[in-house]
Amino acid sequence: MNTATSRFGKTSARRRWVLTTLIVFVLAAVGWQAKSHLKNDDPIANYQFTAVQRADIEDVVTATGALQPRDYVDVGAQVSGQIQKIHVKVGDQVKEGDLLAEIDPTLFLSRVDASRAQLRNQRAQLKEREANLALAQIQFRRQTALMAEDATAEESLQTAEASLKSAEASLEALRAQIQQTESSLRGDEANLQYARVHSPMAGTVVSITARQGQTLNTNQQAPIILRIADLSVMTVRTQVSEADVGRLHTGMKAYFTTLGGQNMRWYGTLDQIEPTPTTTNNVVLYNALFDVPNSDARLMTDMTAQVFFIVAQAKNALQVPLGALQQYRGQRTANRDGEQAGNTTDTQRAQRPAGSGAESTLRARQSTVRVLEANGKIAERTVEVGVTNRIFAQVVSGLAEGDKVVSGLTGPEAQGAGGNNVPRRMMSGPRL
Repeated sequence: MNTATSRFGKTSARRRWVLTTLIVFVLAAVGWQAKSHLKNDDPIANYQFTAVQRADIEDVVTATGALQPRDYVDVGAQVSGQIQKIHVKVGDQVKEGDLLAEIDPTLFLSRVDASRAQLRNQRAQLKEREANLALAQIQFRRQTALMAEDATAEESLQTAEASLKSAEASLEALRAQIQQTESSLRGDEANLQYARVHSPMAGTVVSITARQGQTLNTNQQAPIILRIADLSVMTVRTQVSEADVGRLHTGMKAYFTTLGGQNMRWYGTLDQIEPTPTTTNNVVLYNALFDVPNSDARLMTDMTAQVFFIVAQAKNALQVPLGALQQYRGQRTANRDGEQAGNTTDTQRAQRPAGSGAESTLRARQSTVRVLEANGKIAERTVEVGVTNRIFAQVVSGLAEGDKVVSGLTGPEAQGAGGNNVPRRMMSGPRL
């Protein structure tokens, strides 16, 4: 009897435990359904909100470029011969006039010696012919005086006159030969000096293409020995697509980062847009160049640069995600055109980057956003939009810092199920 009672008690306890567990699960399911129902009934729960904040915003054209020294020179050999000695190595700092390399001067030295010896010989001949000329002049004057006294034959006078003219001509020819020899000597001496290669500018040796012992032949090509560059100013050469080059203009601000620069920015001003493009894989690209100072020598040749040309920017401006804007009423107009027409607005002037000199900031244009009001309802509001990029838009007027705007949808509506009359294009924002 006790055994049956014990079994009956255990069975009842087990049943009560199962029943209690089922009740808990049922209550939890009912609560979850009720919460979901209430959430779906709350239209605010279907929206994603973003607070209006202040930050710097830029509209930029991006491009990839490479760094090159602005001033550099390829130092070559002007004479043929074997390189006896290279006095520098890559990375050395040189001054203008420093000796860089020496070419075997034996051949040029022998030519200089030969020319000098020939010149000395001709100058000795010059003295002899000058003496002959003086003798011919004396004889001619003597025969002229004798002829005046009828003390000589006319033939003797004619012979003396011919000898004088011959001596003058011989002297003039020798003087011309001396000038020719002196000219050849100067050329030989120059070639002898060219055997010692000097630096034409101050800078850094960035590459050496020749080797000690190498024979250079200037008759076939102009051999390059090394390159010297002034690394204090670097030129950034970028390639901009034809779709973006129309947004650039000389004088606009630009900056770039390098792969190892730890997000450091170098700033410059666009100096030149080359009119002739290059085509790579059927893509038309235009070269845009600007210079940057490199006093600390952190920038080096052939570094890759990620370049940003600043089309427009706003400092410490109110901004919202681009997806929060529903539509535009107004068009993009260059500030430069407005100023030429005499219609520059306060908004335009407020948008111009301080101290940047940018001339392509944009006039404010109208758009609409949905704002969460203090009473918990969502209202549509018209705002003026300034500078925009691919992510954010500057709000010139219509919103205050901290306002919450609808930036997207959540729940089934975000998957295209519809609801609450929110346009699906809000998710991606308007086309700019």
